[in-house]
Amino acid sequence: MTIIKGETIEKGGINVSTVSGEFSKKMQKRIPGADINPAYNATGISVVLHPKSPLIPSMHFNTRFLSTSESWFGGGMDITPANSFDEESKFFHTGLKKMCDRHDIAYYEKYKKWCDEYFFLKHRNEARGIGGIFFDNLHTDNLNNDFNFVKDVGIYFNNYIERIINKYKDIEWSEADKHRQLLKRGRYVEFNLLYDRGTKFGLETGGNTDAILMSMPPLAVWE
Repeated sequence: MTIIKGETIEKGGINVSTVSGEFSKKMQKRIPGADINPAYNATGISVVLHPKSPLIPSMHFNTRFLSTSESWFGGGMDITPANSFDEESKFFHTGLKKMCDRHDIAYYEKYKKWCDEYFFLKHRNEARGIGGIFFDNLHTDNLNNDFNFVKDVGIYFNNYIERIINKYKDIEWSEADKHRQLLKRGRYVEFNLLYDRGTKFGLETGGNTDAILMSMPPLAVWE
């Protein structure tokens, strides 16, 4: 686990994990292949960034590989702006679609829909952010192709955050902008504690609590 804090990234974290064990009876019902053999191996990387500037969105990325009696990749990315982001949203999704299309023209629409449905706060009837892609149980007949897609997801995220941070980090913002950011961070907290599968997986398999909760923003408000 690595936590970063500074003038540009108010709080960010990177988790790299490799774990193994046996799923509990409760988890065996939810994990493909675990009903046949509860033993598992899993490895993944997760990145969460909460920029200080409210003009830059919070950003999340993760990819993982999990093996039971079956094996598959999962992961995705999404961004959570607090202020006006219409043009940037178009840029983000256009680039994301181009990346997905290089691997399978069905991926973008399928994984975007999955993301929109997953990162949704049911108790508030609102999306967490502007979406991205989310995928799980990716196992075609070509492991190398699947892995290359997963790598490209990470490369796209890396290039995007570099662009968006450099574009907005020195632009002035108002206290009203900051307040909207803190309110949106509250929604981020609600999602991660109530719905996030990674959080639940980590806690239910006895992971490092500080690492699991590193995705939480440093400050948030509710009204």
